Amino acid sequence: MTRRCRRPAGLGAVTLTFAAALTLSACGDDSDSASNENDKVSGADTANDPSAPPSESAPAEADRPKIELPADVTYRFEWGRSGDPAKDVVLQDAEQRIRAVDMAIAEQDPLHEAYRFYSEGEAAADSQKYIQEFVDHKARTTGMTRFYRESVHVRNDGTASLAYCEDQSKAFNKFLDTGKTDVTSVTKDSYVVYAGTLRKSSKGVWVTERLSSERGSSKCQP
Repeated sequence: MTRRCRRPAGLGAVTLTFAAALTLSACGDDSDSASNENDKVSGADTANDPSAPPSESAPAEADRPKIELPADVTYRFEWGRSGDPAKDVVLQDAEQRIRAVDMAIAEQDPLHEAYRFYSEGEAAADSQKYIQEFVDHKARTTGMTRFYRESVHVRNDGTASLAYCEDQSKAFNKFLDTGKTDVTSVTKDSYVVYAGTLRKSSKGVWVTERLSSERGSSKCQP
């Protein structure tokens, strides 16, 4: 079965071959949750208002880590309010996980407490490996990343599934030693679909347990 990952191929490359990845892209089989959830993206909850402003803060139930990012790392979350409080909290915690991973990359810390607060199990392990690749290459993320076409389903057993698209066309890798930004061309692979599973923790936090992706998906093309 085909495996899909976004990681550097080797240290000898002049530029990083994972091409401006700003969020975790876990490896997964084409037969698992990514392929199953991808079909839901095109039919994302129509009650969401795409023009609504992005969420400014996560729910305050737990003592959440403070997330601080470099000024040149920005986002455009087009995750509108669904009108369903349960779904909105899932989206807010997923957003915080994305920011936390980028903070760990910026601070060059593969074991950063922030992303581990929002992820466990396979997702946390894959995040650690992913962040380590940036550390090994002395690089971090820069630019603006857009998130859109979300579809979230909350179950009565305290779990949820989330699928969404990511536009990396304005996001790049920045090398810390030289300060150089690797500006890459926009292709179909600049658009990625994600499918994840989450669980509500005892602290009331929606923790990502698994996350898979498919680069160049037709579901996310502009």
